[in-house]
Amino acid sequence: MSNYRIFEFERYYFQFAKLPNWEQQRIERFALQLSEKGSLVGKQLRFSFFREKRFNGNRLYFLVYEEWKAVLLVDISDKKGQPETIERIASGLNEMKEFVRKKISEYPE
Repeated sequence: MSNYRIFEFERYYFQFAKLPNWEQQRIERFALQLSEKGSLVGKQLRFSFFREKRFNGNRLYFLVYEEWKAVLLVDISDKKGQPETIERIASGLNEMKEFVRKKISEYPE
């Protein structure tokens, strides 16, 4: 089984930096799990490739691109911000796919 490559979207960096160190470490362990299992992790939202993982009242949103064996960590929000976050991600899917395509072409395996 080949591993998935993990990429991080700009908004994810911003939200990740706000978290306490112990939560950041938890997300990093989760990212390792994602690199091994891809779309087998988390709860599906709207589309099979759009997923979330809950932790301590927060949610990590990510997109899984099976065709490239890649995962894009997109955003982190709490339950209150969930509807807006999901809508923002859904409306930017093309931009995010292009972001991953460019990253893969810049850094081929």
